[in-house]
Amino acid sequence: MEDSYAAVLLAMLGTYLVIVLLWYVLQVIAYWKIFTKAGQPGWKSIIPIYNQYTQFRISWKIPYMYWVWLACMVAGVILGSINGWIAYVGGAASLAATIIGVIATVKLSKAYGHGVSFAIGLIFLGPIFMMILGFGSSQYLGPQD
Repeated sequence: MEDSYAAVLLAMLGTYLVIVLLWYVLQVIAYWKIFTKAGQPGWKSIIPIYNQYTQFRISWKIPYMYWVWLACMVAGVILGSINGWIAYVGGAASLAATIIGVIATVKLSKAYGHGVSFAIGLIFLGPIFMMILGFGSSQYLGPQD
């Protein structure tokens, strides 16, 4: 009986791993095309944190916003794990990072001539809309307001 539970658990974990790897490969392919359209080398899409940095650079006029987003992410993780009122500060930092991430996605959409509705697609169906952005007829316009 325990062997069947272990087999089911391993099958679920294997399926999850395949889905995560497929998701990552789709993101790399999409980012590669998006970066190439923006005049950036495509290899930047392979490195997980560096691809976010590059996305911020091609879509945001304020160059240090990536570092603000990253600091909020790190502060949210570290402070959120501490007991007491500090955890609320960590939660606020995580919320700020999420808001900055959503704004960055809207700015990426606008940098390629799309609007907020396309950005919503980028948020909820990322790899599909990234592929549309990369392989579609969208032209890079540069950071917009």
